[in-house]
Amino acid sequence: MKVLYLTLHKKWFDMIAGCEKTEEYRDRKPYWIKRLRGKRFDVIHFRNGYRPTSRIMMVECLGIEENGGEFVIKLGEILK
Repeated sequence: MKVLYLTLHKKWFDMIAGCEKTEEYRDRKPYWIKRLRGKRFDVIHFRNGYRPTSRIMMVECLGIEENGGEFVIKLGEILK
């Protein structure tokens, strides 16, 4: 299983956990191009902050598209 690790602010983490947000966005910059372009992931491991005790959530990844100047990461079912 291929996992994409992403860290989020509380607002965005809570919106995904509440099923209000079904897509995550990243700017099309060299760092994200290298990490995302042409790659497929099964699951996204979201972390709310950088502390060892931060909340985590595993979400199904339905695919990644490039749209203009950003990557659109399609989110599926919350697995954990």
